[in-house]
Amino acid sequence: MTRLILQDQAAGLRNLTSYQKRDPARVFTIAGGKSRVGKTSLVVNLAAALAQNGQRVLLIDENPCHNNICTSLGLQARFDLLHVIHKDKRLDQVLLQGPENITILSAMRGIHALNKLNPLEQDWLVKSFSELTESVDIMLIDTAMTGTTHVLPLSLASEQVMIVISGSAASITGAYALIKIMSQEYSKQHFLILVNKVESETEALMIYQNLYRVARQYLSVSLEYAGYVESDEQLRSATQLCKPVIEMFPASQAAICFRHVAENILRSTCPDKYSGGMDHFMQRLIMTSHLSMANFTV
Repeated sequence: MTRLILQDQAAGLRNLTSYQKRDPARVFTIAGGKSRVGKTSLVVNLAAALAQNGQRVLLIDENPCHNNICTSLGLQARFDLLHVIHKDKRLDQVLLQGPENITILSAMRGIHALNKLNPLEQDWLVKSFSELTESVDIMLIDTAMTGTTHVLPLSLASEQVMIVISGSAASITGAYALIKIMSQEYSKQHFLILVNKVESETEALMIYQNLYRVARQYLSVSLEYAGYVESDEQLRSATQLCKPVIEMFPASQAAICFRHVAENILRSTCPDKYSGGMDHFMQRLIMTSHLSMANFTV
């Protein structure tokens, strides 16, 4: 019964907003200075919370197929962004339908090929993305943090960057290193910080404040607290079932955390807000695609 009520509420929100003029989609790159901070699970569950809030969400996935968004949802992508680049498929043909109001684009191979495109291929890809402008409200980009990651071009092409940290020293050190590179070498000044895998809000705030103090002392950046997600057995159970926790266990502590994070990022400040639609995002990504952090380590 609870699930039906939530679905009705989400449908009502979408119907209400469909009569209003929509702003261009907001683009968030989700990154971490270290792997295994729970980033992909966080992206999937945050997308579900945003969709429940009436947002139409596009997930762009840079991760390899054995550890990506599709695997987390029990889905298999037959086609990806590279098929669009080669004109084997249209963009709408490679988008995979996820949970309600969520679509997924497997993009690892395509993103890695962007810096090799000729002008005609670039124009084709930009035109393809322009077709999404009216159908997407939020885009979340799940970056790979191992191998030849393109976290830099994806972050610089996005309006907002969310850094995911946990309580481990390696996670915090890696996040600081990533923020330092983006701010000092590429003038990215504003970052959202989300604390994952903690036991309480008190612990999350303590971790965030430690990072905030160090960054304020040594870097010219602005950090904004996006919230936290508690360690939750029901989140682990939902992950094993390849379902968002907000769908399987809507009253769980993790589901409550994800709703709060969704509300926070929708209200978050956006100093780097860009004009234009999805095509403008792709233009920015193509322009920054030569920047790579091959084998980024701390």
